[in-house]
Amino acid sequence: MIQNAPTTQPNLYLIGFMGTGKSSVGKFASDKLGLKFLDSDQEIERQNGCTISQIFESQGEEKFRELEKKFILTGHPNSGCLVSCGGGLPVPEGMIERIKSKGIVFALWAKPDTIFERTKENTNRPLLQTENPMAEINSLLKKREKIYLLANQIISSEMRSTKQVADIVVRHYLNFCEEKNQKLT
Repeated sequence: MIQNAPTTQPNLYLIGFMGTGKSSVGKFASDKLGLKFLDSDQEIERQNGCTISQIFESQGEEKFRELEKKFILTGHPNSGCLVSCGGGLPVPEGMIERIKSKGIVFALWAKPDTIFERTKENTNRPLLQTENPMAEINSLLKKREKIYLLANQIISSEMRSTKQVADIVVRHYLNFCEEKNQKLT
């Protein structure tokens, strides 16, 4: 009897700006789908023995982006995972295409005001440790929006609970897998 083991399921990558719910939604959705949950930031911290803030402070953002690229290319299994990606991970040239070549990509979306409310108390967001975090959110979103829109699916986390967004992610992921399997037969 052939079982559909989790390792045969394509990876699902959640991209989007910080505070859109990638990690919390990802944990719920991975449980429902039987996928291993990985948070790219946590994995990079684990693999490097220091926090993202420490990497930014001691080595700079460019080094951190190199670590993100390495994680996508070789730092996780090729299937059976739901990966919550850091907000800037898909942004460097060619990264969104690399991610899409490794699995299905969904972008979670929220308005700048919502993102600010969700992130304002978190001091572990190096890019928002500025005099005007709202202006930084707007500036970064403007630069990143075109990349996020290249995802296979865009899902709003506005006015929805984590469970509601996770249910939408699960439904779309299963639909993508079903369509893919139909194309193969």
